[in-house]
Amino acid sequence: MGTGLTLPSHLTTNTEENRDQIINHGLLKKILRGTGAQACNRQGLIPPYISQIYDELFVIHQKLQQHEAEVKQLTEALRELAKENRRLKSSFDSLKEVNDSLRKQLSDVTELNKKLEGQARNVQARLANLQRKHEFSMVRKSNDLCQVMKESKPVKQEKVMATSKTAMLPLNSQVYELLTYLMDWISDQHLSKMKTQEEREDSHKPMVTQSSKTTCTQEKCMKLLPIATEQLQWMPYVNPKLHVPVLKFIYWSIRQLDTSDIQHATIRSTMRRLGEDIFKGIVCKGNPHSSEQSTESKSKSTAFFKSFCMPLRFLSTLIVLKTVKQVDYLAQAFESLRVDLKTDEGKTLFLEYQCVPVVLSHLKVSSASLLSSALDGLLQMTTESGSLQPFLEACSNESFFRTCSVLLRSSKLDIAVLEKLCVLLQKLSRIKSNKKMFALFGLHQMFQELRRTIDPNHTFLCINLNSILLNLELLRSTCLASV
Repeated sequence: MGTGLTLPSHLTTNTEENRDQIINHGLLKKILRGTGAQACNRQGLIPPYISQIYDELFVIHQKLQQHEAEVKQLTEALRELAKENRRLKSSFDSLKEVNDSLRKQLSDVTELNKKLEGQARNVQARLANLQRKHEFSMVRKSNDLCQVMKESKPVKQEKVMATSKTAMLPLNSQVYELLTYLMDWISDQHLSKMKTQEEREDSHKPMVTQSSKTTCTQEKCMKLLPIATEQLQWMPYVNPKLHVPVLKFIYWSIRQLDTSDIQHATIRSTMRRLGEDIFKGIVCKGNPHSSEQSTESKSKSTAFFKSFCMPLRFLSTLIVLKTVKQVDYLAQAFESLRVDLKTDEGKTLFLEYQCVPVVLSHLKVSSASLLSSALDGLLQMTTESGSLQPFLEACSNESFFRTCSVLLRSSKLDIAVLEKLCVLLQKLSRIKSNKKMFALFGLHQMFQELRRTIDPNHTFLCINLNSILLNLELLRSTCLASV
């Protein structure tokens, strides 16, 4: 009858244990939640050691609530500090931007101030030139007025004045001839020789004496150069044979100012006007000494840079190269120089006017558009002629080799320019005394490195490099033959 109602003994035992565990687990949850803990304790349902654990857990629970409150408070304080930090960072960034803006404005204002100061100096120089030009115009008008007044006199007096005018013309011509002879004398015997002595410095002379003499000459040239520039306006009215001495004097005066950059700044306007007048030529309307409508009163002009006379054109080209900054003008000047140097007369003039420093001043990597043209002019001087050896001697100095060293060290040098430069240096390497120049500026090491790294397809360049190293005794002839 009781089948199915009675459980095995081991199942009965497990069931009772499970029930006790469930009861105890429920009680523990209540204890932990703190609900009914007092009642359970009073009823004696919680053993003493459980009650002690409960008390300890309750204390820990309270401490945790105090700690949670502190964490919340500190979190809030940290959030406020972060907000304040962001505000301060934003303010700092704003101040930094304002500071950078003010620094840029200061830099711009400083640069503008320098530019305005330079323009003020140029305007001042230009004003001086305009004043001299105005005085020249006033003298010219005064002469015209005097001529008109003379023409208004009776016929007899007019004939007398015409006779006296005819008598005065040869005197004026003779004065110009005298001045040009003096200019020739000063240019050939003083200025040109003085420049040669500076380039070949005599170490036996005291440096103070040389400096004093140079400064004195530069001051005189600075005083005479503006006056000589004004005289270009009169060139259409004088004998063309007198043009060359005037330009020669102007050229050598400019060469004396090569080392005087500060003094150059004071006459920059004069130099610019001089270069433009020489390049464009002078065109004058009418004879300033005659108001008659005759052949003399027609427009007269003098072409300097575009003259058919080579000495006059050659000097004009050199003056343009020394005074003009416009790239298109300079390009035309170098082309004119290259064409003239194809002739023996041009080569002779190149040596006479010591042109190497003039061309050398344009051998700069920064002037890439003119660098090749300048080298073309020098290459014309390396052709076989009686001028070759004097030209090589004129290039055999520290200034020339220093310039070549700077060019060779540049990574922006075009291969065609490098070939032209190596042709010049190959010619110079034949002179044994130049071996010390190659060593002084480390050119021999550069050529050794170039020979090692250069593309063998550049045959012409490789041949010149090998020839240079052979002349410098840094390459055996057997190596050259194998190449």
